[in-house]
Amino acid sequence: MENVIEISNLVKVFPKKGKNKEKLTAVAGISFNVKKGEIFGLLGPNGAGKTTTLEIIEGLKPQTSGKVQVLGLDNLKQTEEIKKRIGIQLQSSQYLHHLTLGELLDLFGSLYGRKNDKKTKLLQLVGLEDKINEEVKDLSGGQKQRFTIATSLVHSPEILFLDEPTTGLDPKARRDLWQLIKTLNHQDITIVLTTHFMEEAEFLCNRVAIMDNGKILEIDEPKKLIDRLSETTQVSFFTEDKVDRALFAKLPEITKVYANYPKIILEISSLDKISTIVNLLKEKNIIFYGFTVKTASLEDVYLDLTGKDYGDE
Repeated sequence: MENVIEISNLVKVFPKKGKNKEKLTAVAGISFNVKKGEIFGLLGPNGAGKTTTLEIIEGLKPQTSGKVQVLGLDNLKQTEEIKKRIGIQLQSSQYLHHLTLGELLDLFGSLYGRKNDKKTKLLQLVGLEDKINEEVKDLSGGQKQRFTIATSLVHSPEILFLDEPTTGLDPKARRDLWQLIKTLNHQDITIVLTTHFMEEAEFLCNRVAIMDNGKILEIDEPKKLIDRLSETTQVSFFTEDKVDRALFAKLPEITKVYANYPKIILEISSLDKISTIVNLLKEKNIIFYGFTVKTASLEDVYLDLTGKDYGDE
């Protein structure tokens, strides 16, 4: 399968504000490819470098060093040609509030020199065909996100970039958008998305790159990443008081300990070790609640790679 995006040794450095004049390395020499027809995810917490990477690929920012090719085109030398062949949904979008959805689609079509004769079809695709004569200010959060995707499709792009597409949406709206993304991909549109929702990436993506501190820690299919932890069982609970992680680390039944008050996460070798943990908590008079047991997920992969969860700074 051919690559539609090729990234080699990508670096982006920003000057820091303030007296010390230190620089911030947002992207630290990453390399990866995106294959035609796949859904590729860049995963990581805020500040991992996901959005900066996306903006460089899209031609919105120049890199400090490294090489980027999109559809065989150089991102620095052939930026305008790339923009004509990609669609972009940013983290947040602003519209002229008193225009209707149909009028806005006409406007976006005109930016590409196209008479938009498929606006009804686009709105049907995103489930907003009954809103064609309504103003964008009257849309809900989920409807606005779907409309933003519609505006990014007016010129029939070959690649669609989605930056945190479901942030701020309620669970139902988030899952509706997942189904839309799957539908678009089935229409031969390659999709590159960023997210910090592991469940989202696990459901949508053919491959994921897990990022932290501007670096890629691992790239693979979600299932293959999860299979590496398939023998791990995870126990988590909340405590009312801070607990020394050494209390659990000394137990041979526990392979890893993640303590981020008030949440404790323990990885154990098998389910029959749970009673040992519960008995220890009772013996030490530790008040605990929200006790859960689960097998490995993509979130556990991230936790295993970085040693921290998304709540950590």
